[in-house]
Amino acid sequence: MITFNDPLKIQQHIIGLKKQGKTIALVPTMGYLHKGHLSLLKEAGKSADIVVLSIFVNPKQFGPKEDLNKYPRDYEHDKQLAQSLNTDIIFYPSEENMYPSGYSTYVTEETLSLNWCGKKRQGHFRGVTTVVLKLFNIIQPDTAFFGAKDIQQALVIKKMADDLNIPVKIQVCPIIREDDGVAMSSRNTYLSPQERIDTRLLKKSLDHATELFLSGFRDSALILDEMKDIILSAKSTEIDYIACVDQSTLEQKDNLSHGDRILLAVYVGKTRLIDNCQLP
Repeated sequence: MITFNDPLKIQQHIIGLKKQGKTIALVPTMGYLHKGHLSLLKEAGKSADIVVLSIFVNPKQFGPKEDLNKYPRDYEHDKQLAQSLNTDIIFYPSEENMYPSGYSTYVTEETLSLNWCGKKRQGHFRGVTTVVLKLFNIIQPDTAFFGAKDIQQALVIKKMADDLNIPVKIQVCPIIREDDGVAMSSRNTYLSPQERIDTRLLKKSLDHATELFLSGFRDSALILDEMKDIILSAKSTEIDYIACVDQSTLEQKDNLSHGDRILLAVYVGKTRLIDNCQLP
């Protein structure tokens, strides 16, 4: 396994590999790897000759009052996990490598990114699309892997790739959960023991919504009200948003159909967590 910090050096290395006919898979992360990330690396290994893991806590996608400085980091542990899955290359740039002095170019998607996390976290998706486009240009992957836990992010990136004619396939992989149903997230480390228990209510509410849908309920307002009752049954929880949306457009829906999604963002204590489900 090789580690690169310099964008130009890894780009030159990748160009050499592609001249040999090698296919490239990219798994972009902010590090502090968990089983969700590892599932992406495993899928990437099935699809390409060379698997590249990028680890970069991107400051451009954090708001001024968000958790950039305390976001968990453990590069040596990440390196060991990546090596155990036969990852070929790690790209581990510094902020100065990615955004040198005088940097002033950004990428904005103007439809899918407007609502939900885009509305609640102003500038977040501009930071996401900018850094991912930079990674696509540096790594030149044939396929890039993203988790469905942040389905809005995955759809925004796919739209960017389509609109800008980037020759990369966006592969969205299933949410990986703990044994009690909690979606795996690096931010789960922020939770106190009681908050960690309360976090189970997110998945419980999504499961209840699915049960209501399968029982014939289609009124999103009714389903959301019942979900809110479940989530707010704990003292530590506060709903940032919860919505029933079209799977492709992310537009809010009053009457649900098969394949629609339910999105939620909830504060558990001071920790903001996201989750979602697709209706069967």
